[in-house]
Amino acid sequence: MHDNLLRTAVVVWLYALPLPLMAAGDAARGEQIHQSCLSCHGTELYVPPRAKVKSLSALGREVQKWNDRYNPKFSKQEVDDLVAYLNRDFYRFR
Repeated sequence: MHDNLLRTAVVVWLYALPLPLMAAGDAARGEQIHQSCLSCHGTELYVPPRAKVKSLSALGREVQKWNDRYNPKFSKQEVDDLVAYLNRDFYRFR
């Protein structure tokens, strides 16, 4: 009985996570996509003291915010891939 309750609690907790934490991006593809970002800025924005993003969900929102200004816009999958790359190589949020 206790094991079933624990499993149920874990499943409920996983579904309660914010969607960006569960987004499946491909960091290798994100690294390639990131090349287009470098035409406007370098990677200094991703490291202290200039890094302002404090969570994975905030990183997803920030990438989407800038994507709204980008033309042509990245697809949802490309945004997820870019977030995965930035998190893997710079932010390392869990």
